[in-house]
Amino acid sequence: MGTTGQGPAAQDAAEADGLAVRGRSTAKAIFSGLRLTFTSGAVGAAVAALVVGVILERVPVFLSGGGALLLLILIGFITGRRPSGPAEPPVTRTALARIEDLRATSGESADVPVTFWLTVAPEPEDGRSAYRVKFDQHINLVDIPAYRPRGIAVVEYRPAEPWEVRIVTRPTPEWSRRAEEAEIDSAPASTLVENPGPSEGAWCVLVLVAFLAGAALVVLLFRGELFTREDDAAPSSKQPSVTSSASASVSVSRRFTTSTTVSGPSTSLLVLGRMRETATKLAHRADASDVTAISIQERRMEIRGDLARPPAETFHVQMLPYELFPALVREARTTLGVRAPKSWRIDVTPDPGTGPRIRVTVTGEEGTAHLDADATARIVDRRPVGEGGRG
Repeated sequence: MGTTGQGPAAQDAAEADGLAVRGRSTAKAIFSGLRLTFTSGAVGAAVAALVVGVILERVPVFLSGGGALLLLILIGFITGRRPSGPAEPPVTRTALARIEDLRATSGESADVPVTFWLTVAPEPEDGRSAYRVKFDQHINLVDIPAYRPRGIAVVEYRPAEPWEVRIVTRPTPEWSRRAEEAEIDSAPASTLVENPGPSEGAWCVLVLVAFLAGAALVVLLFRGELFTREDDAAPSSKQPSVTSSASASVSVSRRFTTSTTVSGPSTSLLVLGRMRETATKLAHRADASDVTAISIQERRMEIRGDLARPPAETFHVQMLPYELFPALVREARTTLGVRAPKSWRIDVTPDPGTGPRIRVTVTGEEGTAHLDADATARIVDRRPVGEGGRG
C-alpha cells in the first residue's frame, strides 16, 4: 500500500491548487493590511492632533484629536468583545509525507528546532494533489534519528491553509504501518506553498509607518503656526531670509531715507536681535551711522538722516537699546487700554537735551495710545486711550 507517481496531469492539478490557494490568501492579506494601515494612520493623526492642540492652545483641535482617539478605542473594545459565535476548530487532515530534507539547530532544551522540507501526499478523497512545503517544528532530541531524508512521516495539514503542516510524532498504529509501506515521489519544486501573508516583523513596520504618516499629516496641516510660534517664543541664532523691499534717496541737501521689509519663517522684528541687525544693515546701505529718525513696525524698518545736521540733532544707530524695545511694545499693548491692538510702531527721534526719545504707539478699535521712553528704555510718560498725546 503506498502513494506513488506524479504524472503530468497530477502536477498540473497541484500547481492549479497552489495558485488558487495563494490567490485567496493574498486577497485576504491585502484586505487585512489596508484595514490595519487605516487604523494605525487614524490613531497617529489623533495623537498628533492632541499634541498640536496643546502646543497651539487650540481647543477644537485638541477635542477633535481626543474624540477621534476615544472613538477608535471604543470601536476596538466593542469589536473585541462582540460575540462571534461558537469558534469552530480548523479542519485538519492526516496524510503521509516524504521528507526531502531537514536541518536541525542547536537548542538549550530537549526539544530541538528543526526545519523540514516535505512533499505532502493528501489522501485521494481530499481532492488535492501532492505539494511541497517548508516549515519549522520542535522535535525531541531522542526522536530526531527517526526522521531522515527520503523517509516517510505522518503529518497533519489544513486544506484551507496547506502551508500549516505539523509532523505527528506519535501516530496511530494504522498510520505507522501505512508510513512503513508507502513510497512517495517528490513533488515538483513549483508546487511549494508558503504563507502569503506578511511576517510579524512586516506587520510591525506597517503599523509604525502608518502611525507616523498619520501624525506627520496633522503636523503638516499646522506647520505654519507650529514653526512660527516656536521661532517667536525663543531666541534663535538662525536668522530668516530677508527680502528687502528697500528704497534709498539722497538729495542735494544730503538727506537720505532707507527702509527694508523683512520676510521669512518668522518675520517679526520683535525677535531678539532682529532690530539691531536690520538697523546695522540699513546704516551700511546708507553709508551713515548718525541718523535723525528711526521708524520700526512689525515687519518694516526705516531710517532717515541729514548729513548737514549738527551732531546734537542726530543720534548713532548702534546706541539704541534695541533688545529692550520688545518689552516696551508689550507694555504698550497691555497697559494702555487697547484690548486688541491691530498695529504698533516705534519712533525714535533726537532730543538735544536728554538724547534720543523713544515713542511706542499702539492702535486698536478703542483708538490710539502711546508711551514715551528715554535713551535707556526707561518709561517716562504714558498716554492711554482717550488722553491726548504730546507732540
